[in-house]
Amino acid sequence: METWVLGVRHHGPGSARAVRDELARIRPDVVLIEGPPEADPLVALADPAEGMEPPVALLAHVPGDPSKAAFWPFAVFSPEWQAIRHALAAAVPVRFCDLPAANSLAAEERHRPGLDPIGALAEAAGYDDPERWWEDAVEHRGDTPFQVIAEAMTAVREGHEPEGYEARREAYMRRTIRAAIKDGFERIAVICGAWHVPALTSIGPAAPDDRLLRGLPKVKVEMTWVPWTHGRLAFRSGYGAGVTSPGWYHHLFAVTDRPIERWLAEAAAVLRSEGLTVSSAHVIEAVRLARSLAVIRGRPLPGLSEVTEATRAVLCEGDELPVELIQRRMVVGERLGRVPDATPMVPLQRHLRDEQRRLRLKPEALDREYDLDLRRPLDLARSRLLHRLLLLGVPWGTPRESRGKGTFRESWTLEWRPEFDVALIEAGAWGTTAEVAATALIQASLAGPASAAQPDLAGQALVKAESLSDLTSLVERCLLADLPEALRHVLVVIGDRAALDTDVAHLMAALPSLVRALRYGDVRGTPAEGLGEVVHSLLARVRVGLPSALAGLDDDSARAMASHIDGVHSAVALLTDEQGDLDERAAWTATLAGLADREDLPGVIEGRIVRILFDARAIADVDVRMSRAMSPGHPPMRAAAWIEGFLADGGLLLVHDARLLALVDTWLTGLTGEAFVDVLPLLRRTFGAFAPPERRSIGERLRSGSERRASRRDPDDERAAQAVRTVELIFGRGGAR
Repeated sequence: METWVLGVRHHGPGSARAVRDELARIRPDVVLIEGPPEADPLVALADPAEGMEPPVALLAHVPGDPSKAAFWPFAVFSPEWQAIRHALAAAVPVRFCDLPAANSLAAEERHRPGLDPIGALAEAAGYDDPERWWEDAVEHRGDTPFQVIAEAMTAVREGHEPEGYEARREAYMRRTIRAAIKDGFERIAVICGAWHVPALTSIGPAAPDDRLLRGLPKVKVEMTWVPWTHGRLAFRSGYGAGVTSPGWYHHLFAVTDRPIERWLAEAAAVLRSEGLTVSSAHVIEAVRLARSLAVIRGRPLPGLSEVTEATRAVLCEGDELPVELIQRRMVVGERLGRVPDATPMVPLQRHLRDEQRRLRLKPEALDREYDLDLRRPLDLARSRLLHRLLLLGVPWGTPRESRGKGTFRESWTLEWRPEFDVALIEAGAWGTTAEVAATALIQASLAGPASAAQPDLAGQALVKAESLSDLTSLVERCLLADLPEALRHVLVVIGDRAALDTDVAHLMAALPSLVRALRYGDVRGTPAEGLGEVVHSLLARVRVGLPSALAGLDDDSARAMASHIDGVHSAVALLTDEQGDLDERAAWTATLAGLADREDLPGVIEGRIVRILFDARAIADVDVRMSRAMSPGHPPMRAAAWIEGFLADGGLLLVHDARLLALVDTWLTGLTGEAFVDVLPLLRRTFGAFAPPERRSIGERLRSGSERRASRRDPDDERAAQAVRTVELIFGRGGAR
C-alpha cells in the first residue's frame, strides 16, 4: 500500500497541471479530494460526456435556512477539478475527504488557519507580494515540486498545534485515508491544500481522531452542483476563493505556447471591439516592455503586473478606462459554467431552466440589456417571468428606465449570479413554478407569518404587506407579474384595511400605484377585476377627508401633503374616459378649487393647488393670487413657501409668462436684507431644482428687463438736448439761447 499526499494551492494553474501529470504517473486506484463527502454521489456528473462545463461549484445548504449554505467552487485550472476529471477518465473511484457539510454548517464558527502559509513563504523568500512569489516559484516553473512544498509546509507549521475547526477537519481527512486503506485500495492519492500536507503524511492511530470527532453537531443538508462564474472566484465579489485574477489563471492553464504574446493579442482584440485603434506594432511593443520589466525586476517570466503595466502604457496609452475594461473582461473574465440536466434540482430551478430556453434568455455572467416590446408575446412572457422572480427574491433582471416612449416598453439589465440558485432552492418551498410560488408567497405574506406554510421563509422575498402603500404597490407588482389569483387576495385585504384607515395621507399615498395598475394593467392584457371599485372608493374618501387633513400642519408635514396632492392629481389624470372617469377628474378639480381660497392653508400647499388649477385652466386670476400671496401682509417665509409650491414643476412657466416673473422679481427685490437671509434657503431649494436651461433663460429675461428699465431712466444726454431745443423752437423760445 502506498499513499501520495499532493499539496496544492486551490485554483492554481501550475498545481492543476502538476496534479494532472502526477496522477498520470502514479496511476492511483482511488483519489481522495478535499471537499464535503456528501458530494460523492455527484462526482459522476463531472464527466465531460455529461456536458458539465466549469466554473461550477458544489452547493450544500440546510433546507429552510438560507443563512446556512456553503459553496466549493471549481474552475478548469483547479487542481481538484483536474483530479476529478483524471479519475473519471481512468474509471477510478473519487471520494471527498473533508469534514462533512452536515457538521461544518452546524458549527457556529468555522476557523481557517491563522497563518497565511503562502505569505510566510513569500516573506522568507524576500517577496512583499505572495501572488508574485507563487507565480515565480510555482506557476512559471511549469510543474509543482510536491516534495519541496511538503518540506516547506512542515517548516512553516513547526510548533503549530491545530485546534477547533481546523483540527476536526484534519482528523476527518485522516479518517477517510484509513477507510480507503481498510477498503483494500493499494495506491491512494490525496489532493489537499498544501497547509494540510504535514498533518496527513503520517496518519497515526485512529483513537485520538475518533475522540475529536465524537459528538459533533449535525444538521440535515442537501448537495448539488450549480453554475459558477470567474467573477465569483475573485476576492472582490464577496465569494472569494483565493483568486484575484481567475481569467489570467485560466489563460495560463489553457495556453502553454507563448502565453504573454497571446494574452496581449487578445487584449488588443478586446480594445478594437470597443472602437479603439490598436495595431500589431502596439502588441509587439507591449510584449517587449513586459519582458523588459520582468528582467529588471528579476522575474523568470512576465507576470500579471508586468503585462498590465505594458497594456496600460502601450495599448491604452496611459488611459485607465481601457485598462479597467481589460481587467473586467480578461483578468477576471466573463465565464459562466454549466451543469448537466441530470443535476439534482428542486422543481422551481428546473422550471426556470426550461423557461430560459423557451424564452431565449440565456443566463450570463456579465450584464446584458434587453428592451422589451410588450405587444410581442415573447417579450411579454419575458417580462412576466422577470417580475415573478423579483417577487421571489431572485433579481436576475433589474428594471431600468426605458429608452422608448409609451407604456408598451420595458427595459431590463440581466446578470446571473450563483447565489440565485440558493434563493431558488428556498423559494421552491412555495411551489414548483415561478407563477405558483409567487402566488403562494404573496398569499402567505397577506395572511401573516403565523399562517404561512413555511413561516421561516416569509421574510426572504421582496414582498412587504405591512402598510396600505405596501399593499397598493403589491397590486402593481401582481399585475406586472400576471398573478390574477394573488391580485384578488391583495384587493380584498386593501379593501379591509382602507375601511379602517382614517389617515388621509395613507389613502393618498396608496392611490397612485392603484391607478397605474388600473391603467397599465389593461395595456398589458392582465385582468384586474375589482380594482376600479377600490380606486373610486379611495378617491371619494380622499376628497371628503382632504379639507380637514390640511389644517394645523407644520412645514415638513405640509411639504409631504403637497407631494401627496401631486401624486393623487397625476393619478386622476391617468383615469381613462372609456372607464367613465371624467366625473372623477371634475370632482377632484372641484375639491382643489374649494381649497384654493382658504386662508389657513400652509403656503406650500396653497401654491401647489393654485399651480395645479392654473395648469388645468380651472382659474384665470393666477397673477392676482400670486400678488396677494406675496403682498406685505404675508410673512416672507410664507410667501417663499408659496413660490416653492407653485414652481415645484419647474421654472418654465416664469420663462414664458412675463407677468408672473415680474411679480416674483418685484417681491424678491423688495425684501429687506434680514428677510432675504431668512427666505434664502427656501428660494435656493426652489430655484436650484430648475433645469440649467430654465435658470439661464430666467436670468437672461431678468437682465434684459433691467437693461430696458435702465435705458428709460438714463436717456442719452445729447439726444435729450436736441429734443429740448426742438421743443423750444416750436414754442418760439429758440432765440433765448
